[in-house]
Amino acid sequence: MPTDVHQHLWPPGFLALLRAREAPPRLDGWTLHLPGEAPFTVDPADHDIAARARLARADGLDLALVSLSSPLGIEDLPPAEAAPLLAAFHDGALDLPAPFGVWASVCLSAPAPDPEALRRELARGCVGLQLPATALLDAAGWARCAPLLDAAAALDKPLFVHPGAAPCTPGSPAWWPALVPYVQQLHAAWFAFRAFGRPRHPDLRVCFAALAGLAPLHGERLVARGGGGERGRVDCGVFYETSSYGTRAVDALVRAAGIDVVVSGSDRPYAAPVLPDLGAGAAIHALRTVNPARLLGPTQGAAR
Repeated sequence: MPTDVHQHLWPPGFLALLRAREAPPRLDGWTLHLPGEAPFTVDPADHDIAARARLARADGLDLALVSLSSPLGIEDLPPAEAAPLLAAFHDGALDLPAPFGVWASVCLSAPAPDPEALRRELARGCVGLQLPATALLDAAGWARCAPLLDAAAALDKPLFVHPGAAPCTPGSPAWWPALVPYVQQLHAAWFAFRAFGRPRHPDLRVCFAALAGLAPLHGERLVARGGGGERGRVDCGVFYETSSYGTRAVDALVRAAGIDVVVSGSDRPYAAPVLPDLGAGAAIHALRTVNPARLLGPTQGAAR
């Protein structure tokens, strides 16, 4: 089943609630306002459900997993603000036509995360849990999210780690968040998972967006600085999604972590799918079909 594990598509009810808000994150028509960022013009075609379904089919996909845009910061809104937005996103995304599936998101601003809310969304058909990398940067973050991760693991569902909110540095170019704070967040979350998350959750399958900010390429430095283990050790329960990266980065990641843990993701509509030239059709089949099935486990086939 050819799969793209990382796309974004905002359902109509979710769009309506963003337009009804008076404070960021909010939409003014098709202009997105986020805290600390310049207004961004959204292309309406990016959230045309029928058009996106046709595009997914044209990409040869049997399953395209929709994720909440964590840089919107919705998970970190006060619970009374986050709840209706999360409900609208889940309701609309679960109602999308084939080939779409959806990752579940949760409110993170409450005094403690609510694993029961996650269980409800997983029971409704979400393929796994998505968390922003900003929630998982250190030992405290992994400990605070542990009840959610326990709930996901108990149901044999994976975790998808996506970049979180990243207000722009004044005067920085438009590409700055994607190339600097997003990468830094994923890099930190990957090392924090290795140090704190994996010992606490030995059976959890985890997928890091954007090749985890290329953190696995630092294996030699990790060993040299006393990080323990051997350079060639690979955690077969940790997967790396390819969004926005091409042949050179994917090839380097494969050399560091192996072909069996890289999965295809596009981050569409913010980037087009890239099929890296790894020299063999079998490699592309692994990235698009075999490895996503291993990541998702029994949730494979969740598209409607």
